[in-house]
Order: sequence, then structure tokens, then C-alpha cells
Amino acid sequence: MSFETMGNQRRSTCQVLGRLDHRSQVVIERRINGAGSHPRQAYPCNELIVMLGGRSVVRRSGDGQNERCLARAGTAWTGPVGFMEKAELSDAIACLHVCLPPALIEHSALADYGIDASLIELAFVGGLADPLLLSFAQAFDGVLARPPQPTDQLFIDGLTTALAAHLIANYTIDRWKPPTATQKLDRRRLKRVLDYIDAHFAELIRLDHLADEACLSPFHFARLFREATGVTPHRYVTNRRVHAAREALALDQASLLEIALAYGFGTQDNFIRVFRKSTGLTPGQYRNMFRP
Repeated sequence: MSFETMGNQRRSTCQVLGRLDHRSQVVIERRINGAGSHPRQAYPCNELIVMLGGRSVVRRSGDGQNERCLARAGTAWTGPVGFMEKAELSDAIACLHVCLPPALIEHSALADYGIDASLIELAFVGGLADPLLLSFAQAFDGVLARPPQPTDQLFIDGLTTALAAHLIANYTIDRWKPPTATQKLDRRRLKRVLDYIDAHFAELIRLDHLADEACLSPFHFARLFREATGVTPHRYVTNRRVHAAREALALDQASLLEIALAYGFGTQDNFIRVFRKSTGLTPGQYRNMFRP
């Protein structure tokens, strides 16, 4: 006999694409979690949620805790049994849900290892980038995607035990230590922001777009970006546009208006003003430097 999962309760906002019930020890669900608001409900079991595909700003809240992250494939969350959670997604995402019973592992099994079962309570954690959790999810998803095999029972039992041990060791309320407040814009997030600017500098780029790429509030992002690069986000975008315009002027092919429109300056007058302020030369003077 199986047990209830959050997928059973959120039928109006989630679509279950595949499900495997394994001896009342684990339920595996491949789901599409829809965009928009997911109603506040209590987890009927312990869940590990690992994102398989898509991209979304995910907000979760409950019991005075609030989470927000820019989620991609591999991002993971926990859902502790009984935890009242409200979720909001900017876009639909595909996820693998590994649903474990309230005890995670039978009390008798924990006693064999000298673990006090009464102290085992999963923490409410989100936005995780844990390669091992992703590996577990991919392994479970592989079982769900293929025809049943005689060794499935042994394989799933082993995976379930290993996953529960990893969760107990790292993500229970007595062991989970939230990361300290970020004091720097780390290389990975900075690269993500700079790559976004490179891809979109010819368009309107708002501060909140860049902050979303870094998974930070606009206020904190602006401060950390300036500390990391030495310039404000607005100045960096402007410099990127001027750099592209300088390359175009050196080629001496496009008109000033064409360059202004192609690289996000909006108008020719604004292009001339911004370019002169940045380089000390008008676009025409700069172009003349490359003419024979």
C-alpha cells in the first residue's frame, strides 16, 4: 500500500507524468509543477524535489521561513512531512520527486546504527546545488523511464537507504547549517550575469533582470556587483554597448543610426552623447581614426 504525496494534493497545479510506488518505502514521481501560485498545504510525507529541466524563479514560504532562488536543472529542495508550504513559480518546471515516509527510515533500522529516531526531522531547505542529490534523482528517474527489471527491488532499496542516509547526515534540523550571508558575488553567479549582459546588451536590461540571474534582491545585487567589478550594473552595460559600437565603427560599414539601434542606445543623439562621454570622442571622430 502506498502513501499520500504532495502531488496527490496539488492536482490543480501539478501534472504527474510518471509514478512508481515501491513497497510503501518510496514513491517516485516525475511531475510538471505549473507556473503561478501553489496553495499552502502540508507535506503528507518527506520529499526530495530535484529539478530536471526548465528555468524558473521559485519562491517557497512557511512557518516564518522564506526562500527565493533562480532554479535550473539540478536545483533541489526538501519538503519535510507536516510542513505547511506555499509556493510560487514564475515558469513551469519539470521535477523528479522522491517521496519518503515520515520516518525516512524505519526506527528499527536506525537503532541498528545507533541513531535516535526521535531526533530525525528533515529541515526545510531550498535552492540546493548538491551533486549527490542530483545523482540520486537521475538514478530514480532512470528506473521510472525504463521497463521493469528483476533487479529493480534490490536497486531501489539500496538507493532509498543511501538517499535517506545522505539526508539524515546533511539536511535534518539538527545538522543543516544555512550558509552565511554572501559577502561577495561569487565567480559562478558573476559569470552568469556577465553572460546574460553579453547576450542581451542590445535590449532593455533592467536591474531586476540582472538580480534574478544572481538570485539576489536588486539592492544587494547592485552593491555586490559594484564590489566585484568596480562599476555599477548600469555603467557595465553601457560600457559593453560602447565596446560593441567601437568595433562596428572600426569596420566603417553601418551608419550611426544603425549602430545606435543595433546596440541599445535607442537614438542617434543618445548614442553620440554616451559615446563621447565614455571615450572623449564623437563616433565620427572615432571612425575617422580607422580611415586611410
